[in-house]
Amino acid sequence: MEPDVCSAKGCAAPATWQLLWNNPRLHTPERRKIWLACADHRTSLSDFLSARGFLQDVVAHQPAG
Repeated sequence: MEPDVCSAKGCAAPATWQLLWNNPRLHTPERRKIWLACADHRTSLSDFLSARGFLQDVVAHQPAG
């Protein structure tokens, strides 16, 4: 089984974090979308979502299976 990979453009590193977010213009308050992040991209992806008011939480990634 292939590991889950980081959502950053061009990154193929294994994901170690889940960034839980939603766009309040499009999603209900309880809905959470997930971006995966490696250690190197956790901050930049979090900053991107935070700047837009979308980031809700960051938790450790637990691969399925």
